[in-house]
Order: sequence, then structure tokens, then C-alpha cells
Amino acid sequence: MAHEKNHDYHILTPSLWPLLGAIAGFTMLFGAVMWMHDSGPWVFLIGLVGVLYVMFGWWADVVAESQVGDHTPVVQIGLRYGFILFIMSEVMFFAAWFWSFFKHAMYPMGPESPMVDGQWPPAGIETFDPWHLPLINTLILLCSGAAATWAHHALVHENNREDMKWGLIIAIVLGAIFTLFQAYEYSHAAFGFSGNIYGANFFMATGFHGFHVIIGTIFLFVCLVRLMRGHFTPEKHVGFEAAAWYWHFVDVVWLFLFAAVYIWGG
Repeated sequence: MAHEKNHDYHILTPSLWPLLGAIAGFTMLFGAVMWMHDSGPWVFLIGLVGVLYVMFGWWADVVAESQVGDHTPVVQIGLRYGFILFIMSEVMFFAAWFWSFFKHAMYPMGPESPMVDGQWPPAGIETFDPWHLPLINTLILLCSGAAATWAHHALVHENNREDMKWGLIIAIVLGAIFTLFQAYEYSHAAFGFSGNIYGANFFMATGFHGFHVIIGTIFLFVCLVRLMRGHFTPEKHVGFEAAAWYWHFVDVVWLFLFAAVYIWGG
């Protein structure tokens, strides 16, 4: 009985995932540098495949741990705190893009000297009308967030798996539509990424957000697959809760982008 578990924590068994993840991440970064120096994308792609494999395998292990009962209430608290810290780190990414945008919008550099204020947006830049496609995309993303909230309420308060399924489906479809509309918007932009500070800030801020929308859509889709396999209960649904938090984070960031970049900055 000396080895009998008498605590609520989950002691992990030795795993190769951290080592494999570090090797794959280094390979991907090294390959990206080589790609920038015209050595081809192959090393980067090998590292990317390795990172995706580690992500799939590691998260599959976490899901399996939850299904066998290793995720006790204490462990669930730790998982939630960890995901909150992850979202806080993502907030810092967007803080950098907003900082750059506001700095150049309020103190635009002139053509003669950085000490002389110039024009914002720069001369020759035709910005998007925020009240057309950007507004439609805003409504689409907010409706998607509402659908995710419906799915969460259906599970936690009603244990209604059918409503949860349809809430997730609607959220995923609307997230995909948002991505398609943003790609359409990019294809009709009257400015490019390089050659002007407005385009660089615009595409970095909105493009980084669009990347998060794609990740969030995949996150919700994985939750839908898990739901169809019988996962999640009103008491144990940390994975879906994390997906809902992430999706609402994406919603809030877009509201700031819509107000700051499309309306105020344009």
C-alpha cells in the first residue's frame, strides 16, 4: 500500500513529447532562417510537420488522461490557470501590434524627416470602408461567439448535448465564413504589406488575428469531434471551456481592431 495514491494531483509518467517538441521547434526555426536566405523551405516544412505531430500526440495523451479520470478537480484548476496564462501571453502579442499602429497613427513620420509629422494614412493609401465588409465580418464573429456561448450553456446548465452540437456547428461555420471574407478583403486591398507602414501594421494586426480565428475554428471543431465521441460532461469539460475562452478572446480582439484600425485609424 506504500504506492497507493493519497492525493488529488496527477503525477505524469516520463514522456518524450517535450524533447521531441523542442527538437521539432528548433528545426522549424532553423529552417525558417535558411528559407529566408534562399535555401528552400524543406527544413522548415520538416520542422512544421514535427511540431504538428507533437501537438497531436501530446494533446491526444491529455484527452486520454481526462477520460480515465486523471483530471481531478485540483488538476482541472491547474489546467484552467495554465490556459489563462496562455491567453495573457497572446494579449501581449496584440499589444505590440496595437502599440505600433497607434504610435504611427498619432505621430506619422513625414517624407523629409522623422521629426516632422506626416500624413496618416500615408499619401496614396486607400483604406477600407469599415461599414461594409468589416462590419459584416464583425457581426459574423459576434454571432459565432454567441453560438459558442449557447453550446456552453447547453452543456453546463442543461446537459443538452444536441443543442451543444448545433451551437458548435454554427460557431465553426461562422468562423470559417469570417476567414473566407477576410481573404476576399485582402485580395481587394489597395495597398500591400511592404513599402508603407500602414500596410505593414494593418496586415500584421488583422492577419495575426485571422490566424487566431483559424486556430480557434480548429479548436472548436476538435471539441465537436470529441462531443460526437461522448466526451464532456457538465462537471468535466475543461477542453471545451478553453476553446470557448479562446474564441471569446478572439472576438474581443476583433472589436478593438475594428474600432481602432478600421474606424479610427482609417
